[in-house]
Amino acid sequence: MPRAPRTLRLLGCAALLLVLPGAGPARPASHEAQFYSKLAGRAVRCELCPRRCVIAAGSRGFCRVRENRGGTFYSLVYGRPCSMGREPIEKAPFFHFLPGRQRLTLATVGCNQRCKYCQNWEISQAAPEDVRADDLTPEQVVAVAERERIPIICFTYTEPVVFYEYLADIARLARERSIRTCVVSGGYVNPEPLARLCSLVDAVKFDLKGFTDEFYRDVCGSSLAPVLAACRAVVRTGTHLELVNLVVPALNDDSATIDRMCTWIRDSLGDTVPVHFTRFHPDYRLQNSVPTPVATLERCLRVARRAGLKYVYLGNVPGHESESTVCPECGRRLIARRGYTVTENNLAAGACRFCAARIPGIWQ
Repeated sequence: MPRAPRTLRLLGCAALLLVLPGAGPARPASHEAQFYSKLAGRAVRCELCPRRCVIAAGSRGFCRVRENRGGTFYSLVYGRPCSMGREPIEKAPFFHFLPGRQRLTLATVGCNQRCKYCQNWEISQAAPEDVRADDLTPEQVVAVAERERIPIICFTYTEPVVFYEYLADIARLARERSIRTCVVSGGYVNPEPLARLCSLVDAVKFDLKGFTDEFYRDVCGSSLAPVLAACRAVVRTGTHLELVNLVVPALNDDSATIDRMCTWIRDSLGDTVPVHFTRFHPDYRLQNSVPTPVATLERCLRVARRAGLKYVYLGNVPGHESESTVCPECGRRLIARRGYTVTENNLAAGACRFCAARIPGIWQ
């Protein structure tokens, strides 16, 4: 995952001024959470993600941002973004969703996984008191996108699932104003909130972090099966889905596992789901690991194509030919990219300009 911009203080001008986390006091918000059950003794059970934390009065869940206050469950981050910025949608990465457009990124603190390689650990693995945040209502967020003429609001950089209520209210307002929304998530979410989420947003990118239970347990502190179920559920709703696999040397890069993952994607999600193999750079608790060799990414690319996936990309390798979209029917280049910049677009009304083949995605 790309590194997040730090805290954004939005003034009444076009400039986006950054303030470092921890620069001032934080004030946890108080907004009743959705998706929880009340239990005996003023305990609650969170139903948002597969952890289903049982939380005593006065305590918080695993994500650190949802608190039981006397038997009522609250989100502590509603209206409290700690990171916002203006970036290309390609940085998400989304390659089949409004290419070349800008996105307004938004994150609060918190996450329901514990990935050892997280590039945004200062905010994803923090409590609300630890990070400077701004007061920004959903109406104000949408107003910023309108004022800056940014056509997409993207919930990203930490785990959007844990600020679900804030995300949902922003997405509803954005749709009323014809602003698109998308989510960049680890996919560790229960079926009911996910179904409601898919009814609110236009596109979802899941990090399919590996394809073994051991990797999810040892590196991410979670489990694989709920993520696979979430991928299938998004496809069933018809919501646009893209997948990213961060390839970490010696942990999830063996060809047999990559082949099983790609075969599962083809058989369970379809052969046209865009898949991004992304280069790992050492960070957080994996500082002693090495960056992913480009040759390893190219091997993953070959495995995916042999498995029958039609849209496979390499990430964090600026200038590589596999950043670009190629028509699977005629082989001509449709969208040329270098890094996060689109340099050429040969799509016409969602079809190849050369052979008229339909290309799955959201293009307008």
